Amino acid sequence: MTTIPRPSRRNLLLAGTVGALTLAATAALPAVDAMAATGCAVTWTTNSWQGGFTANITIKNLGDAVNGWTLGFGFPDAGQRVGQGWSATWQQSGNTVTARNVDWNGSLPSGGTTSIGFNGTWTTANPAPTSFTLNGVACTGGTTPSTPPTTGTPPTTPPPTTPPPTTPPPPTGTTPVAINGQLHVCGTKLCNRYDRPIQLRGMSTHGLQWFGSCYNDASLDALATDWQADLLRISMYVQEQGYETNPTGFTNQVNTLVDKTEARGMYALIDFHTLTPGDPTYNLERAKTFFAAVSARNASKTNVIYEITNEPNGVSWSTIKNYAEQVIPVIRANDPDAVIIVGTRGWSSLGVSEGGNSDEIVNNPVNAANIMYTFHFYAASHRDNYRAELERAAGRLPVFVTEFGTVSYTGDGAVDSASSTAWLDLLDRLKISYANWTYSDAAEGSAAFRPGTCAGGTYAGTSVLTASGSFMRNRIRTPDTFPTS
Repeated sequence: MTTIPRPSRRNLLLAGTVGALTLAATAALPAVDAMAATGCAVTWTTNSWQGGFTANITIKNLGDAVNGWTLGFGFPDAGQRVGQGWSATWQQSGNTVTARNVDWNGSLPSGGTTSIGFNGTWTTANPAPTSFTLNGVACTGGTTPSTPPTTGTPPTTPPPTTPPPTTPPPPTGTTPVAINGQLHVCGTKLCNRYDRPIQLRGMSTHGLQWFGSCYNDASLDALATDWQADLLRISMYVQEQGYETNPTGFTNQVNTLVDKTEARGMYALIDFHTLTPGDPTYNLERAKTFFAAVSARNASKTNVIYEITNEPNGVSWSTIKNYAEQVIPVIRANDPDAVIIVGTRGWSSLGVSEGGNSDEIVNNPVNAANIMYTFHFYAASHRDNYRAELERAAGRLPVFVTEFGTVSYTGDGAVDSASSTAWLDLLDRLKISYANWTYSDAAEGSAAFRPGTCAGGTYAGTSVLTASGSFMRNRIRTPDTFPTS
């Protein structure tokens, strides 16, 4: 194989209670403006555990039809905080919380209802709010008694972030996409069309500019049938001889791989692979152009997931959040339903590799629905403290391991079987989806194939695999347990 001059893979990743409260307006209130409701009812239910809770809120419009709404309320306790939300865009300032409609639920006819919610945290108490407003108009009226608090546990199947579907029919195929259909985030989990948490297991490509020959019909057949993988992460570098050199060509290459994964019933994770520079805003306009194109072209597909920045580094979480809140609306304008994954600080280590942790995200989440957060690790370099932070974060945030290696953070070296096994056992237990680096024949320890494999045309079986490839094939091939009821 001809040696390809390129930078090293990376210089990254350093060595229960259930209660209800209903408030209703029974008399007409003065008109505020054309968009204001003249009456409303709010039902609030919670499932609470030590330090955290899920709030489910149903809004009923008792006044004139509205096209665009904002729900407002105040937390009774200063220690209550909104975390990951769904079906609305959430903001909190002090104790004051606002939830604004998203595209699909902005119209509320008279008598119409919509349901929203969020995962939150509390420190000393978790009382329910006692007053709400809809478009600035108070929702006033009688209340129903609330159930006294009891100690519970975090929900395992939180509510969906998209409109509640009718009961889906049984799957008509056996591929991951045929069974699970359009995915969405529910609470802290990735859920299928049956609103049940699932785990996707698959592989990541290497840079398309270097290893495009590895991603042909034969290799993708092997991934889908021999490996029995659920997804392919399509890793499109932006710099390093990537997208910036030929935007149209790389966009077309990504779209072709999306089609090929769809034909094989796998999910396609479109990775806008930024690494150097570590500030995602450097590529903001490129990201908007790219995601506008691929989301418009693939909006009708149910197998597409978007990863909007690979490994931010050397920047604050607020910078990453600002980038995400500019790119996500570009995708949502074309594809309102797809899951979107946001990179995290410290080479997508939830901040651990730069001395932080997931608290910065929990306390200041991206203001968008149906999103997840990225976590990356390399098993030979990142061990117990990284695993502990991931497990801690997974109870509060939806996390997707879009990239990991069985080797060191350089992408090279020997497979650390013990650490890799501990990592994958943890991901399986927490139902965290993952893609392994890499489905390629690169001359590095993380590659699944022996050097020269992609020039030969044989991809199935174990004879063409490296130690990492054999390890990962054995883990991915174990049967999926996708729930359908």
